[in-house]
Formats: sequence, C-alpha cells, structure tokens
Amino acid sequence: MQEVEIDLYTWATPNGWKASCTLEELGIPYKTHPIDIMSGDQKAEKYLQINPNGRIPAIIDRGNDNFAVFESGAIMMYLADRAGRLLPTEGKARSQVIQWLMFQMGGLGPMQGQANVFHRYFPEKIPSVIGRYQNEVSRLYTVLERQLTDNEWLAGEFSIADIANWSWCRIHNWAGVSLEEMPNLSRWISRIESRPGCARGVEIPHKVNYNDAEQEDIDEFSKNIQGILSR
Repeated sequence: MQEVEIDLYTWATPNGWKASCTLEELGIPYKTHPIDIMSGDQKAEKYLQINPNGRIPAIIDRGNDNFAVFESGAIMMYLADRAGRLLPTEGKARSQVIQWLMFQMGGLGPMQGQANVFHRYFPEKIPSVIGRYQNEVSRLYTVLERQLTDNEWLAGEFSIADIANWSWCRIHNWAGVSLEEMPNLSRWISRIESRPGCARGVEIPHKVNYNDAEQEDIDEFSKNIQGILSR
C-alpha cells in the first residue's frame, strides 16, 4: 500500500469533487476526512486552522511540511504542479487552462450554486430570481458548448479545467437547466464520466445520486438551508 501523501478534507459537492477527482486522476495517495457541512463541521475551530474561510475542500500535504491549501481551484493547481500533470508549464498553454479554470470559479460555480439553491431549496419560490440564475447558467453552458465544437477538451489536453467545469455541469438538472440543445457539452460530460479517476472521485467522501435524488433527501436539505446559508 502506498503511503498517504495528502489529507483531504471534503464533502460531496461540486467543489469537493474538484479536489478528489484531481487526486484520483493524478494517482496521488490520500486520506479522506469527511467535513459534514450539514452539521457545521466546516466552522469548527480545528478545521478553521486549516481553512480560515470555513468552506470545503482543503488539503494538507504531509510531504511538504504539512502545508495546508484551501480554495478548490488553488488546490487543483497545487496538486497538478506537484505531480507535473493536468496543468502545462509552458506559458500560453498554462494560461489557457487557468482561464477556463477561472471561468468556472468566477462564473459557472457561483451562478449555478445560486440556481441550485433558489430552484431547489430556498423556502420562497421567487420566479424572477430563479430565472435570472438559470438563464445565466444556460449562457455559460453555451460558452462551453461553443468551445467544445471543434475541441475534445477545453484547453488542449485533458486538464484541471475540464475537471473543474465538469464537476458542476454534471449536476445541471439540480439547477433546473437542460442540456437538450447542447450536444457538444453533453458528449464532453459523458467522456469525463467514463474516466476511472473522475468516476471514483465523485464518490468521495460518499456516493450521492444527483441524477435521481430521493425526495426525502431534498426535503431534509431544504429544512437546513437557512442554517447553511448563514454559515
């Protein structure tokens, strides 16, 4: 058995999957520490010493003086640089990957996150708000659809940019956004789903069926949404 190199603190969310899928794709040995965001584990003082922002994921690199890294995109870049894969070193190629990573972090993730909340969990159904976020997610998906028209991957070779955007796109239905008229995006999602590393990574720290969620799970989450939004 390989010696554990990374401690991963995470939960079953798109941002959490960004870290676990990257670790799996890179083949870096790691140990998972579940941080139950429903229970508020992310706000425990012990965890705040690792991630002062009180969010998941975070890692500790045992082989680098127990160096802690938080923010999912920063974790992906750190791990890719550490392993020498999934993020080019050459200037232009590296910039292209980082641009698409920032596209997810600055646009797709925040907008789809809000669409998820207001479409599925928020106590009040506010059509104008739901529509605003769903429309923006659809617009961002259209950007990805166009980029994938003549490209197998977002930025040259398969990279952390693909993992980051896929981690959100794969649960598009939770935001109430359809991919019916986006064949390139749909094919890209399927290609990544078939990669063993990513398939394993989305089952960390536990498997969640986001494609066919049980209503009781949705109801339970909904009851706790006010507390989660305030954390």
